[in-house]
Amino acid sequence: MSRDVLVIGAGVVGLAVARALALAGHQVLVAEATGAIGSGVSSRNSEVLHAGLYYPPGSLKARVCVAGRAQLVAYCEARHVPYALCGKLVVATADDQIPALRALADKARINGVRVNWLSGSQAQTLEPALRCVAALHSPDTGIIDSHRLMLALQADLEAAGGQVAFASPVTGGQIGVGGAQHCVRIGGDEPSEWTFDVVVNAAALSAVAVAASFEGADVFKLPKAHFAKGNYFALSGRAPFKHLIYPAPQDAWLGVHLTLDLGGQARFGPDIQWLDDTDARTLDYGVTPGIQSAFETAVRTYWPELPHNALQPSYTGIRPKIHGPNEPAPDFRVDGPETHGIPGWVNMLGIESPGLTSSMALADHVVALISKN
Repeated sequence: MSRDVLVIGAGVVGLAVARALALAGHQVLVAEATGAIGSGVSSRNSEVLHAGLYYPPGSLKARVCVAGRAQLVAYCEARHVPYALCGKLVVATADDQIPALRALADKARINGVRVNWLSGSQAQTLEPALRCVAALHSPDTGIIDSHRLMLALQADLEAAGGQVAFASPVTGGQIGVGGAQHCVRIGGDEPSEWTFDVVVNAAALSAVAVAASFEGADVFKLPKAHFAKGNYFALSGRAPFKHLIYPAPQDAWLGVHLTLDLGGQARFGPDIQWLDDTDARTLDYGVTPGIQSAFETAVRTYWPELPHNALQPSYTGIRPKIHGPNEPAPDFRVDGPETHGIPGWVNMLGIESPGLTSSMALADHVVALISKN
């Protein structure tokens, strides 16, 4: 049965969800607050295709990351979206980090992710400039042109009859009860009010605030929104690495890592800085002053020959978190009718990394939730 669907947010996850729903035969509108696709979280990340090493076995994150990576690789091949499976080395730079690396290897294998244990000398055979005592090699990790991916998803959505409405922020409305349609207010130059059978809230940084703006939102039991800023630095000149390099994981943070773009240019980050501001409209995206030396120190733990003053401020990303500092990272929250009891409504909360990798699998998950009611 075809239904009228609103997807809030035209980031990579919102576009993937909208595409999947349109291909399932629904009439889909995407309401995007800004004037372009992917202008928020989706434009400010490392563009890494994660293999699924880090996430608790059986969690939604683990399932959609592993499945989503395979789906994205197949999709990139079919739609000629640039990507490369360059592989990743997760490195222990001291003996006391080896237990964490072994635990990560065990978790990866339970998740069905290929990893190879390397001694320090074996890792240096792959990457002579690297310093470490042990490493995990993830051959299925890669990088992707995220903007080209989003353009392909948008094209598929529009070919299936869906559309994206730009400069159309959702400002609230009334949640339908007992099978009634949802009333949605959309702002912009010509504010209007619409009704939809289905609403999917994929508003990333604004997801909690958007859900809370609707009358009747108490039923959602929304988490508190937290924002965390990550700074990135670019390397002047060419890096002597072919793989992505990640330090051994530290709780919910993956450390300052080295990633490559499809042209081979290296960048380092992100760090993590918890913000007091949780209003997506007023965030400061400038690189934090005075942190270059801390980045250099972090990078030199695994690349001791990093030239002095070779790092240049590049950009920042801000992640929509649903946990605070010193708290363990929770699972993705994709709350559908079975969670809150409201037919035709899905809230996608805390969709940060590996959201890009997981986008197509998350879309399938949302379609399944909608199809049940």
